[in-house]
Amino acid sequence: MDPITLATSATSMALDALNAAKSKFVKNVAGADARAQAKATAQDFEGVFLNSMLQQMFTAVDGEGPLGGKGSAGIWRSFLTDEYAKSFSKAGGIGIADHVYRALIAQQEARS
Repeated sequence: MDPITLATSATSMALDALNAAKSKFVKNVAGADARAQAKATAQDFEGVFLNSMLQQMFTAVDGEGPLGGKGSAGIWRSFLTDEYAKSFSKAGGIGIADHVYRALIAQQEARS
C-alpha cells in the first residue's frame, strides 16, 4: 500500500472512531440530562402531593398564632405549606419521589 492510501485509510478510521465517541458522549450527556430532569420532576410531584396533604391537614387549625385566624391568614398558610412541602421533598420526602423517578426512567428506557 502506498503512503497516501495508508494515510487516507488511517484518517478515515480515526474520523469514524471520533464520530462514534462523539455520538456516545452526546447520548450519555442526553441520558444524564434526562435523569436529572426525571429526578427534578419526581421531586416536584412529591412536593405538590405533600403541599396538598399539608393544606388539608391545616384546614382544621383555628385559633391564635401564625396558622390560625381568619381572612389573610389563609394566604400565609398556603405559602407556609408550600415551603414545608418543598423542604420535605428536597430533604428526602416520604418516598414518593423515588418511586416516581424509577417509573419515569423505566418509561424513558422503554422508549429508547
